[in-house]
Amino acid sequence: MKFMLILFSTSLGVEILLHLVPVFWRARKLIAAFGFLLTLVASVGMLAVNPIGFTLLFALAGLYRTFNFARVIKGRMHERYLRLSTRRTGFVLAGLQLLLLAGWWQWHDGLVQRHTLWLALAVLQAAVGLILLVSTARNLRRSRPWLARKHFSDVQLPSITIAIPARNETQDLEECLISIIANDYPKFEVLVLDDCSQNKRTPEIIRSFAHEGVRFIAGDVPKDTWLPKNQAYDQLVREASGEYILFCGVDVRFEPDTIRKIVTVMLAKQKEMMSILPHRADVAIESFSLLQAMRYWWELVPPRRQFRRPPVIGSSWIITAKALHATGGFRAVSRAIVPEAYFARQLIAHDKYSFVRDDGSLGISSVKAAADQRNTALRVRYPQLHRRPELVYIVSVLEVLFLALPFAVAMAGTWLPVSALTQFFATVAAGFLAVSYLQMAMATRINKWWFALIALPFVVAADLAWLHRSMWQYEFAEVEWKGRNVCVPVMHTYPHLPDAR
Repeated sequence: MKFMLILFSTSLGVEILLHLVPVFWRARKLIAAFGFLLTLVASVGMLAVNPIGFTLLFALAGLYRTFNFARVIKGRMHERYLRLSTRRTGFVLAGLQLLLLAGWWQWHDGLVQRHTLWLALAVLQAAVGLILLVSTARNLRRSRPWLARKHFSDVQLPSITIAIPARNETQDLEECLISIIANDYPKFEVLVLDDCSQNKRTPEIIRSFAHEGVRFIAGDVPKDTWLPKNQAYDQLVREASGEYILFCGVDVRFEPDTIRKIVTVMLAKQKEMMSILPHRADVAIESFSLLQAMRYWWELVPPRRQFRRPPVIGSSWIITAKALHATGGFRAVSRAIVPEAYFARQLIAHDKYSFVRDDGSLGISSVKAAADQRNTALRVRYPQLHRRPELVYIVSVLEVLFLALPFAVAMAGTWLPVSALTQFFATVAAGFLAVSYLQMAMATRINKWWFALIALPFVVAADLAWLHRSMWQYEFAEVEWKGRNVCVPVMHTYPHLPDAR
């Protein structure tokens, strides 16, 4: 054990020298390789010598530190961003390892008993489960699509621009446009931007609707400093003439009175931005949907508003042109994977943002296929955690401890070294979590009720797997959106790696 502690201390010294002494940074690949080896041996060795919960978490944090060293060795990001990002990650993870080491020391000296730790964790799990249950009920109630009784005449309704970025689309785009032009809204225009599609079908579809008033816009070649989708949004905004701008994806479908209902709700609530979670069309409902389920869970279950992180959904959202320009427009979020989240945060501070979940009364639905859901999760999951491996570690540990472990203890507590009281609190926590997830699943039609009762541990496992895959591909491979690598603008990476020095 002492040898492992010496190795760990040496790895901390290497971390400090690498990030704080310029001469060592100039030799960063060699120094990082040495730190990688030290950290790996120390972390795994500690777990092998004394396999308990503290050393397991210690070893996992060490693996994330080795991942961080590997980022330095790879060196695919612009140097200044690489140095700032890896320094922050390295120091946070090293600090967490020190805290876990202190916890292990307290346990080793007998100051903390195993049964006491398990009981404290179970009680905390029950408290978290209760908070999430209450939060879910509140969020679902607040996001109900109540239809305003107030009526607005055609003269009172604002003009709307429906903005759709399209790249390499086929039937989905055609069906989306058919549903849009069938709307009875009195003052709207439809702009569709062909974002440099590689197939000829996309511009042909757009132009085929010209007689219905759909306007074709040729997209600009994307810049390295812009996420292509955000650049397409920015170009659409510059062409828009409506007082309100409704952004939607090609997988969204509208009923004839949908736009009127959306605008009426927005006017009645006196909001300047509204994000709409479409109800899932019958063709898109799956009994075993996991990744999309966790995405909905993150938006509808935690008390996000308490942290000024309101729920958002990028498939369909509407904002006034005035509010969009006042918050900086898309130039303020040129690299952001979820740009609408920025505008929502700015406007929620003034109570001008609302999140609405359609239960069918608004008539907006989604036909997004499972493969597209997986691609979306891969593209957004790591950026949602600000592209920080230390946050991936923290969130992963919290998900396991508070969303999955209660189910394991509740079912297998008899064979685990825990007391009956610990198993009782874990069972209570599992019940709260199961009911909370069931409420969310039924409200969004994401899972059948019988699967929703037991789904949460599986959903958590899928979320963690995809989160780590997203992190790996952003850091060491490529993440594509419509055939384009989005790592260049999002991760500040070089389009092509510079020559090795």
